[in-house]
This record gives sequence, structure tokens and C-alpha cells, in this order.
Amino acid sequence: MRIKITGKNINVGDNLTKLVNQKFAKLDKYFNDDVEMAVKVFQQKEKQGVEATIFSKGTIFRAENVAADVTTALDRVSEKLSSQLAKYKTKLQKRYKGSGQADIRFEEIPDDEAPAVEELKEVKRKSFDIKPMSVEEAILQMELIGHSFFVFINLETEAVNVVYKRSDDKYGLLEPNY
Repeated sequence: MRIKITGKNINVGDNLTKLVNQKFAKLDKYFNDDVEMAVKVFQQKEKQGVEATIFSKGTIFRAENVAADVTTALDRVSEKLSSQLAKYKTKLQKRYKGSGQADIRFEEIPDDEAPAVEELKEVKRKSFDIKPMSVEEAILQMELIGHSFFVFINLETEAVNVVYKRSDDKYGLLEPNY
């Protein structure tokens, strides 16, 4: 697994790079060498955070944590990613069964110790009209209806986009790649 480390408001030196590689070394045994992992280390007021994303042939594993120090945040993110792998092991095995396409070494992933979770079921379906508007208008509409996301047609790109409210009370925009 290749790890790409970036920093935001924090210097990513040799010591931090070594620490990140050391903390995520135990995840390396789960993946083939061509899998990429993006790790972003950031400073947030007096705390430090880590966001890690693993890209594996159509499956994305992501975890984030903010703690008093970067070591604690790294430990928690590593634990979350291991837990996600164990939780989705069965589903991933069914998906890649016999295809030889998987980047994941299933035999290395421990079985999930959590109780079996019901299959994901759709509980409600809504249909609605989407209208062309600017990103700013979409954010305003989202706030007016009190939702955490809003689907719209972007006036600039003429594509379906989604604006959403992030955990830091800022806004995000999802744009599809075709």
C-alpha cells in the first residue's frame, strides 16, 4: 500500500511521516501494493487531526479523528479503518468472488466481532423536481428547508450536484465525474 501524506496548518516532517507509516503499517497486510492511501494531518485550534482515505478498486474506506495529539488521532483512525474492513469483509468477498480483481487480502482481515447487522433496507423514497441554480442559491435553499444536503442542477456545469453541510459548519459540493 502506498501512503501519501499531506499537512494542513502543520509541518509534515520526517518524524511525522515515520509515525504515520508506523501507525498504518498494520493495515498494509490487508491490501495489495498498488492500493493508495491518502493521509491528511491537520491542526485544528489546540487539537490535531488525521483524515485517512483508502482507495481500493471502487471501494473507499475513510476515517477521521481529532484529538489532543497526533498520535492519539492516528491510533483512533487506524482502529476505525480496521473495524470498517472487518465489518465489510463478507460483503466485499461476495462482490469480488472469483473475479481476481480485488485489491484486498481477505484472509488477513479478521472476522467482524459485532453482531450481524441487517441488510440495508430502503425505508423511504421521495421524488422531487430539481431546478437549475447557482451553488449559493442551493446553499440558501438547503438552509431554508433545514436539511443537511440539497440536490440541484448547477447552472455553470449543467450537471446534478449536491451541496452539504460539513461537521465544521462549512459547506461542501459534490460534483460527479462522467
